[in-house]
Amino acid sequence: MKSVRQPFTFDRVIRILFTVVAIVAVFYLIGLLKNALLPFLVAWLLAYLINPFVEFIQYRCRVKIRIISIFLALLSVIGIIALFIWLIMPGIVEEATKMRTLIHDYLSHGASITPFIPESWHTYLQERIDFTKIAEAMNPQDWRELIEKTATHLWTVLTGSVNQIINIIGWLIVFLYLIFILLDYDKIIVGFKALIPNRYRAKTLEVFDDVKESMNRYFRGQACVAFLVGILFSIGFSIVGLPLAILLGLFIGLLNMVPYLQVVGFLPTLLLCLLKSVEPGQSFWWLVIGCIIVFVVVQIIQDMILVPRIMGHVMGLNPAIILLSLSIWGTLLGLIGMIIALPLTTLLQSYYERYILREDVKVCSPPKDIENENGIDI
Repeated sequence: MKSVRQPFTFDRVIRILFTVVAIVAVFYLIGLLKNALLPFLVAWLLAYLINPFVEFIQYRCRVKIRIISIFLALLSVIGIIALFIWLIMPGIVEEATKMRTLIHDYLSHGASITPFIPESWHTYLQERIDFTKIAEAMNPQDWRELIEKTATHLWTVLTGSVNQIINIIGWLIVFLYLIFILLDYDKIIVGFKALIPNRYRAKTLEVFDDVKESMNRYFRGQACVAFLVGILFSIGFSIVGLPLAILLGLFIGLLNMVPYLQVVGFLPTLLLCLLKSVEPGQSFWWLVIGCIIVFVVVQIIQDMILVPRIMGHVMGLNPAIILLSLSIWGTLLGLIGMIIALPLTTLLQSYYERYILREDVKVCSPPKDIENENGIDI
């Protein structure tokens, strides 16, 4: 059966043109107001991530006053982050010190220690990578000086010009937005639903439920998976003996926010294997084999244990679609676009699958078999 398409009447063309103009106007308006919208969107994203923890404290721990639950949740999150940094910082400082030594040894006589690698490769690496600057950046003493300079600069800013103070106040607004959104999180959601006209409410809420489910899987589920994957990589690289194992592992975990993008982390892993092979008694190829084993084992744990238990068996957005949406929306709207990229992409995908693709299937599907008078299926 041929699909029946709605004719392009003058009224329909005007509606399409009006919709296109409205979309362009919205994008233009967002571009003009991006400095005002960015703190609000950042606060909304943080509130979305923290709200389950606030509700856990309020209802499970029975802290009835909402504002107290919010501050307890914020203090807990800040405390967990600070504790995590405090735990990993000594290891990072130690690894950075060793890394400086390895870089100096590689620059001095790396080519002679690793004869299996062509001289042209060493030349290419040293032309493309400023190892000297990296070695300077690995000095923990410089980190302390940087922290002191940053603290001094921050105090100067606090007591400085009006523009600098306004910039700081602008980001303090994020904290205020966060508190206000968390205070009335459920009321805001209910109020938003009430704004939708009754004739469109059912369909709109179906689409937004799809977006909510997808965002729960991505921002909460995938973030949890990425964090655990980063920890596993850090442990694995530490066992192999790779320099900067903790930082590299956490970096690969961050890449895993886009599923399977952690394979990009194999390039810096090879570079660190090369630097580690400068040490006496270390073999480049054994280090590479050890790192490959780490990648394979972590991937198996991720696919067989972490993803099924944390995210379930329901698939989210395709990794290629995630990268494409971040690129497109980021190019159009900058940082705001990157924040709203996945919700908007999921919304468009859900609308297309529910109402455009489904209608096409209904229109194009053949009629059910019927029987003629002789009992023969037609």
